Amino acid sequence: MIIEIVILAMIAAFLGLRLYSVLGRRSEHEEEVIPHRFERGDTPPRADNPPRQLRQPVVLRGVDDSRAPANEAGVRAIASADPAFDLLGFLEGAKSAYGMILEAFWNGDKETLRELTDDDVYASFAGAIDAREEAGETLDNRLIRIEDASVHSAELDGRTARIAVLFVADIAAVTRDADGNVIAGSLDDAIESRDIWTFRRNIGASDPNWVLDETDEG
Repeated sequence: MIIEIVILAMIAAFLGLRLYSVLGRRSEHEEEVIPHRFERGDTPPRADNPPRQLRQPVVLRGVDDSRAPANEAGVRAIASADPAFDLLGFLEGAKSAYGMILEAFWNGDKETLRELTDDDVYASFAGAIDAREEAGETLDNRLIRIEDASVHSAELDGRTARIAVLFVADIAAVTRDADGNVIAGSLDDAIESRDIWTFRRNIGASDPNWVLDETDEG
């Protein structure tokens, strides 16, 4: 009987030691402090201060490689005089102006032409519109797409900036008579058009818009 009590006591003591061993280790792990990120002197990135992205330099493409250095010098002179000038933004605006001016001319919209062109260019467009109306003819032209728009030349003359842009576009042209009959062209066949349009702006003026200063064929 005594032997059995001693054996049971030994078993209980053994189980107690095992439980203490397991629970004790678990408690020690629970009390461990888990190091947080950036505790080693690292500084977490702030959401309100994202990494600064550097603007990539613009490589100019002229009509030929020999014109590129001169074009780049002109653009740099304009950008130095007008810190707000952005070449890529200018070219996108030039493409929009190209489409708007063509549409206005085709539709006989002198008001829009007056806003987007200088006096000489406006007079030329308005004269062509008047002659067309006297002949009873209308244009049913479509600008299919602008394939390319690149800097043909750029210069800063005093405070006047001028940039000539070469547009390569596909245009479907149709001329109709007073009765609506097609007398020239076809909407089924787009023709490649190459135009050099020069835009002008006084960089000292508060008006940020450029106006069409000259038109020529490319």
